[in-house]
Amino acid sequence: MAIRDRLLAVFVAVLWGLNFIAIHATLGQFPPMFAGALRFLLIAIPTVFLVPWPRVKLRYLLGYGLGFGTGQFAFLFVAMHLGMPTGLASLVLQASAPFTVLLGAVLLRERVSGRQLAGILLAVAGMTAIAWQQSAHAALVPVVLTLLAALSWAIGNLSMRRAEPDNPLHLTLWMSVVPPLPMLALSSIFEGPGAAWHSLTTLGTKTGLIGVAGLAYVVIFGTVIGSGIWTTLMRRNPAGVVAPFSLLVPVVGLTASFFILGEVPTVLTLVAAAVVIGGVLLGSLRRKPAVTPEELLPV
Repeated sequence: MAIRDRLLAVFVAVLWGLNFIAIHATLGQFPPMFAGALRFLLIAIPTVFLVPWPRVKLRYLLGYGLGFGTGQFAFLFVAMHLGMPTGLASLVLQASAPFTVLLGAVLLRERVSGRQLAGILLAVAGMTAIAWQQSAHAALVPVVLTLLAALSWAIGNLSMRRAEPDNPLHLTLWMSVVPPLPMLALSSIFEGPGAAWHSLTTLGTKTGLIGVAGLAYVVIFGTVIGSGIWTTLMRRNPAGVVAPFSLLVPVVGLTASFFILGEVPTVLTLVAAAVVIGGVLLGSLRRKPAVTPEELLPV
């Protein structure tokens, strides 16, 4: 892997790690479900007019959109809205990798090696430690919701695998067409149209401008630029060489949340984070890598 590509991979990991800070800023202005709908709507509109159809079966596009898009971001945004620490969210969401391996074994009959199983058990041990610590602070529900977000991401991964797109980036962009309507419906039911309207009519306030900046970052840097560079790296390098760089995302997320938001992780959290990252690395990679670029696309 060329030095240029290594630097680009680190750059993408930084973009994706800071994505969680941007989500935090976005949720300061917009209700979580409505924020998710806006996030995808801003990508979906230009995609329909500018990006070629990915030439996949519609059911796989819908499965990818509902899993990776609607499910993941509905659970994640609500979890962060309810108090899930930003840095911790970037870590717990990494559970999508072992979830993908397990679902692949159950639904697609993919073989799970001893190495993968050991990695999954390590990751589960780390997640259990985090959940135990959060439950002591009455914050278990956000952790569970973030784990459900990771599970939804894994379900989306399986749809992406079955789709077998010629251009994964095109499918990722077209996937954005699926979530807006379901998320708008969920927002209307659980948040009420008044909350969404208020968030739009107060965009001129300081909080509103920060929220818009956060949303713009998620769409432009986190999705379009980050996904574009990552997909390019995956095309010209072995997946097993590029994929480990994604494990820098929670490192960046935890570090940025410490310096920007003042979130101070406990010693147990840091130890559990190391265990989770090690487990994800061990459990999601094989000698002949099964990790694909679409499985490691950003939030």
